Amino acid sequence: MSFATLALVVAVGLLGPLLAGRATWNISVVIGELAGGLLIGASGFHLVDSSEPTFALLASIGFGLTMFVVGSRVPVRDPLVRGVLGRSVIGAVVVGVIAAGCAIALAAIFHTGHVALYGVIIASSSAALVLPVVSSLGMKGPAILRLTVQVAIADAACIIALPLAIDPAHAGRAALGVGVIAACAIVLYLVLRFLDRRGHRRRLHDFSQRRRFALELRINTLLLFSLAAIAEFTHVSILLAGFALGLVVGAIGEPRRLTRQLFGITEGFFGPLFFVWLGASINLADLGRHPSMILLGVALGAAGIVAHLAARATGLPWLLSVMSAGQLGVPIAAAALGLQLKLLAPGEGAALLLGALITVAATSISGSVYSRRTAATYSPGSPGSHPRATDPASDESPPSRG
Repeated sequence: MSFATLALVVAVGLLGPLLAGRATWNISVVIGELAGGLLIGASGFHLVDSSEPTFALLASIGFGLTMFVVGSRVPVRDPLVRGVLGRSVIGAVVVGVIAAGCAIALAAIFHTGHVALYGVIIASSSAALVLPVVSSLGMKGPAILRLTVQVAIADAACIIALPLAIDPAHAGRAALGVGVIAACAIVLYLVLRFLDRRGHRRRLHDFSQRRRFALELRINTLLLFSLAAIAEFTHVSILLAGFALGLVVGAIGEPRRLTRQLFGITEGFFGPLFFVWLGASINLADLGRHPSMILLGVALGAAGIVAHLAARATGLPWLLSVMSAGQLGVPIAAAALGLQLKLLAPGEGAALLLGALITVAATSISGSVYSRRTAATYSPGSPGSHPRATDPASDESPPSRG
């Protein structure tokens, strides 16, 4: 990967803030970055190769950091979470039941036999997509907290279930990887809580800030890459590694200095690079060679929206129910693993991505409409109207992709 290619990727990534900068449009920054990737990648002018090792590695780092930030933003320390946790779990279960029915029907209609895979994809919600939309549109309130918790639950459950559903023959290895990462996360939480209560974490923070060593960022990236290495070795998605570590850090309490540092490296470079790479990796031309897969992709996207609308029965507003259908990492990981292991039919991987794009559009539109309807409840110029609107040096934590 050359510096010219890197400059091109960063340049098209600016489509994100350019489109999101107009407040009246209410477009998430992620949409512009995905569009930039589609423009220069496999579906566009073929100016970049998403399979190039350096590009793919940088994108993986961006994915891990994005999920780390997403996990750290889940309000696990918020006492109000306890009040919505029960209904959020019930909502996720209801969506899962509807998703299973849709998956059985689609697998039978298209004769693919991938009932479990379709069920996981339809039931999935992407915290890496939905929470940035929430942040960029400045959406607040009890209903948004409920949405955040339900999306986090669905995302975590589907991340864990994906390797078991796509390759049952190696489910044992995948389950071992999930178990090891979960165990590491629990141990890290206990160690960090012990250090925090003894004051060691505060002393490390003060020493690092005084000497400008950025030790907290270094230690957290070391932990992230270590968990990612375990995920890679056991063929588990890096989603799980980043999200698990983010939950641990969020549960302990993320230092404001670490927040600013993560804001800089993730929002300023690695996050946009990941979303541009994601768009560049999607080859919609495969659908033209297999027309029936277009119908499958549309059906998967529609099924995802319909299944998540079932959350309305548990009290989640219908626009937010549509928002929760947004899929990203799980379909991408499914397509990548399926093609790598030769488990998918020709064009089926592109169909999974088409379905994901449909839910991305639905999330963006429903989020925009909900934001417009509730705009009167927010004060003018409140932080969060744009994902880079808040000064990371201020007392307000910067909104992020998660």
